[in-house]
Amino acid sequence: MIYLDNAASTPVHEKVIEEMLPYFREQYGNPSSIHKHGRLANVAIQNARKRIASLINADSNEILITSGGTESNNTAIYGIASQNKGKHIITSSIEHDAILEPCKHLEKQGYRISFLPVDKHGSTNPEDLKKEISSDTCLITIMYANNEVGTIQPIKEMVQIAKEKNIAFHTDAVQAVGKIPVDVKDLGIDLLSISSHKINGPKGVGALYVKKGVKISPLILGGGQENGFRSGTENVASIVGFGMACELSKNNMDVNTIHLKKLTAKLVSRVLQEIPTTTINGHPDMRTPNNTHFTFLGVNGEDLIIKLDENKISASTGSACSVKIQKASHVLKAMGFSHEQVTGSLRLTVGITNTEQEIDETVDTLKKVVQELRAVSPYKSKYNF
Repeated sequence: MIYLDNAASTPVHEKVIEEMLPYFREQYGNPSSIHKHGRLANVAIQNARKRIASLINADSNEILITSGGTESNNTAIYGIASQNKGKHIITSSIEHDAILEPCKHLEKQGYRISFLPVDKHGSTNPEDLKKEISSDTCLITIMYANNEVGTIQPIKEMVQIAKEKNIAFHTDAVQAVGKIPVDVKDLGIDLLSISSHKINGPKGVGALYVKKGVKISPLILGGGQENGFRSGTENVASIVGFGMACELSKNNMDVNTIHLKKLTAKLVSRVLQEIPTTTINGHPDMRTPNNTHFTFLGVNGEDLIIKLDENKISASTGSACSVKIQKASHVLKAMGFSHEQVTGSLRLTVGITNTEQEIDETVDTLKKVVQELRAVSPYKSKYNF
């Protein structure tokens, strides 16, 4: 099997698994307990918190551990909204559903939501942000890097605009952290979401960076864990694994980036040269190193995924979180894509375990599969396949 859906999830690193195992077998105490088993578990969590913080240049007491990116995003949005500093939120038209759905829910509660447009590359314009800000704006939430096309947004510039108006700024950085350098102090960001399973850690754990002094309200109430911001007994093993994944990402980022860029460059070069009537989507330069997103005109993306899967290659058309709903990509529609372009798209995201040989095998298979699908395409005469 060749796995090229690393934007959806990544294989857990062997060192992460090794780090987690003792917390299933020997050190299984509840971190809230005062006996030695509990104290050891609590120390493990605090050590993991330091590793998570170090990856984004935060202080460890600014890290709120969550169940993943979705909870982090929800906590940021509802946590700020509940502070009653205004009823207007600005986001973008290409956000993940973990941002869009909470915003739509708040809209039903009387909040006004502004959705910034994007250009053909999926980039937001800071000038558009300036125009949308009002005296009632309480939060701006713009993703760091898009999960479908990989485009990196001008976050630092937009944070500066928010600071000038004293508005809280949150970014969903799930697709960015661990793949590109992210420094919360340099950015001046208020809140930032991270997910473990996007950086070769376990699923079901993530974090929300909350800048010192930023006030949010908790989503989950109970025993007061995470300094009262997220009650519930902590998932110690996964938190420990997440911490190790963050440390590995930080220590190996330069080497990993070179590897990922080499694979994506080979993939893009071969596909564009060898498969006609194909385009690459997203920003040509400002993009994550692991993402490639193609449109194969005259081909249905879902058929393409099924054919690739039959040939033992795992790929996707977009967000894994909404793939079962089978809805057209709101990201591509926001970028101005036609129905034909949207349905003919394919996302291939490489990871640290992929090889050049796998890329070559994938392109060889992709050529064959696209040719087969185009042979029976209703657009066959239009494009002279």
